Amino acid sequence: MKISSILGLNARTQLFAYRYNTRRGKAIADSKIQTARMLRKAGVPHPKTYKKFFDPQDVFEFDWTSLPDKFALKPSRGMGGEGIIVVKRQLKDGGWLTTNKERVTTDDLKLHVLDTLEGAFSMGNVPDVAFVQEYVGRAKAFRRWAYRGTPDIRIIVFNKVPVMAMLRLPTKESGGRANLHQGAIGVGVDIATGITTKAIWHGEQIVFKPGTERKLRGIKIPSWTAILETAVQTQVASGLGYAGVDIVVHPEKGPMVLELNAQPGLQIQLANMEGLKKRLERVEDLDVRDAEHGVTLAKALFAGRFENRIALEKGIKTVSVWEEVKIIGVSGKHVKVYAKVDTGAWRTSIDKGLAKSLGLLKKDNILWTRKIRTSLGYEERQVIKFVYMLAGRRIETLASISTRSHLRVPIIVGRRDLAGFNISPVVKDQPVTWVPPMWKGVSL
Repeated sequence: MKISSILGLNARTQLFAYRYNTRRGKAIADSKIQTARMLRKAGVPHPKTYKKFFDPQDVFEFDWTSLPDKFALKPSRGMGGEGIIVVKRQLKDGGWLTTNKERVTTDDLKLHVLDTLEGAFSMGNVPDVAFVQEYVGRAKAFRRWAYRGTPDIRIIVFNKVPVMAMLRLPTKESGGRANLHQGAIGVGVDIATGITTKAIWHGEQIVFKPGTERKLRGIKIPSWTAILETAVQTQVASGLGYAGVDIVVHPEKGPMVLELNAQPGLQIQLANMEGLKKRLERVEDLDVRDAEHGVTLAKALFAGRFENRIALEKGIKTVSVWEEVKIIGVSGKHVKVYAKVDTGAWRTSIDKGLAKSLGLLKKDNILWTRKIRTSLGYEERQVIKFVYMLAGRRIETLASISTRSHLRVPIIVGRRDLAGFNISPVVKDQPVTWVPPMWKGVSL
C-alpha cells in the first residue's frame, strides 16, 4: 500500500467530510433515530423501530411484556457499539437471554434505558434517547465466520460511488459486536464481485478466523449489487457527500441500513491493503446520474486485483500483438475484428463508428466523458462499458472511444485487460512480419 494513496485523519476531515457534508447530513448521521426517520422517508430498507424512550416517564409507563422475543436496545447517539443490548430470546421466567448468553430482567432493561437517557453512552455524556429495534440476526452466508452477533458491511460512498467496502465479523472477544476496536475482524471486499480478499484483527493481517482454520478470503457476500445500491441511496438521501454506510443482511429480508457515519474510520484501508485517497480523487469530479450508475462505475473502476488473481488461476494464455477478438454488442449483436495488443496503453480503446453500430454508445452504457491531451490539443472522449472475447476468455472492462477509421485496426487492447496473458511478438502460423489487412469498417 503506497503512502501517497493513504487517506489520513486530517485529509478525511478537511478535504472530504468537512467540504462535502452538509450540516443537516451530519445531524442525521449523529442520531440513529434521525437516521431511521430519513431512511423511512427515502424508502430505504432498515430495521423496524418498536419503541422510543425520550424521558423516564416513558420507561415506567411502557409495557415491557409487549416486546418481541428478539430485539436490540440502543442509545440514539452511542459510539462504537457502546450501550447496545441484543436480546435473542425470552425466558420462561419473564427475563431475556442476550447474544452474550447473559440473563437480563425487565428491571435491568429499565435501568439501562435510564442510564442512556442521562447520557451514559453518548459523546460528552449529553442526555440521549433510547430505542428498541428489530433484531436482524446472521445471514446463512456468515454463520461459519461470525461469533453470535450480526456481521455488517461498512461501505464508503463518495459522490454516489461506493469506493471501498469491508465486512466486519463479530468475535468472542468483541462480545458479538461488529466493532473493530472491541476485537471484531475487518475483512476487505472486492467491489466488483462482493468476495472477501484480505483481513485484519487488532490492526494486523490475518488469514484464518482466530482459533480456526477457516479462511477469511473468498467469502461471497449475498445480494452484493443490492447492498451497493442501498449504500448509495442512503448517501444521497442523507445529504452527506462523503459517508460510511453500515449495512446488515437480514436472513429473510435482505440488505438493511443499520447506521450512517459522517466521518467513518480509516481502518478499512488496512483491511483492503489499499489507500482511499486515490479512489476518492478518481470519482470526485465524475457526473454520476443515480445509484445504478454509481455502482456500475465502482465495479469498473475499482475491480482488478481480485479479478486478476482469478484470471491467473485459470492459467496463463499466450496472445500475439495482433489478435482477432469478438466484440459483444447490445441486443445480441457481435462482430469479429482484429485488435492490436498494446502494453504501452493502459486502457482499451475502440473506434467510435464501430461502437455506435454495436449499440455501445447508448446513454446507459456511457460511464463518463473525460478530457485527454493529444498531439492536437485537448479533446473529450467517452468511456463505456465494454465486453469482448480475447483468446477464448471473456473480458468485461472499460474502453475509451476514439476515431480509428484511418488506422489498421479498430481496437487497441490495453494492459489493464492483460492479466493472465503472455504477449508474443509473433502471430501463430504467420511470418514474423505479418500484419492484419487494413480495417475498412464492418456492416452488421
